[in-house]
Amino acid sequence: MAKVPNRYELQDPVLKALKQLGGSGTNEEIYEKVIENLKLPSEIVDLPHGKGAAGRTALDYEMAWARTYLKNAGKIDAPTRGVWTLLKVSDVVYLPQKEDAKKQHDEPVPDEESWKDNLHRVLTQVLTPKGFERLIQRMLRESGFVQVEVTGQNGDGGIDGRGIVRLNGFLTFHVFFQCKRYAGAVGVEKIRDFRGAMEGRADKGLFITTGYFTREAEKEATRDGARPIELVDGEHLAEKLRELRLGLKVETIERVSVDEPWFKAISESE
Repeated sequence: MAKVPNRYELQDPVLKALKQLGGSGTNEEIYEKVIENLKLPSEIVDLPHGKGAAGRTALDYEMAWARTYLKNAGKIDAPTRGVWTLLKVSDVVYLPQKEDAKKQHDEPVPDEESWKDNLHRVLTQVLTPKGFERLIQRMLRESGFVQVEVTGQNGDGGIDGRGIVRLNGFLTFHVFFQCKRYAGAVGVEKIRDFRGAMEGRADKGLFITTGYFTREAEKEATRDGARPIELVDGEHLAEKLRELRLGLKVETIERVSVDEPWFKAISESE
């Protein structure tokens, strides 16, 4: 039976993906390229991660570890959040020693995932369904949506609200959105039901979840000839809330270093 590649097996594919992407790539681009190169089937890609980060796949979790090991080895870095770059073009892959592997469960969670785990718990267990809808309403407003309404009508195909996106002060798009608190996967049938409910009533659809979308759901959302539906999974939702500082306190640590050439320039000017 096929299994999800672990963090050690994924390091070489991550490096290869970055090389193919021109030396840099987003988390999503690397993720898709690795899946493509390894020819991973949907049943492997869609497997949930069973511990900690409940709103993500096992592959995504292991790939986050792989990126962390490669960063620690000085092979890649992320100067911009979510965008990784190659520091050394090499076929030699850093692999932790066997004794390190035994300690892997005691290591800190990579990519600041600990706060995302905590956020997922709050969104799915502490926040009420109505509270979650109000949170999404505010997030959309602060992201540039206007006339954002939460409807939540029963029997309306899961449509939770609507809003208008205005581009450059001229073009407007009517958007229906659905926001669901899931711990696991959102399947293709949810996307089809949502599209059926919004057909002829909106220009675009927006599906927001605390979980993740299956490969088939992602394909259905962008299927040719069908009204497009934008997907926001738990990972993207967390990053957006951090960006907007909604319910998240972000502390910046100031680092001070001495600019020795600056002092030498003063001496030389005498």
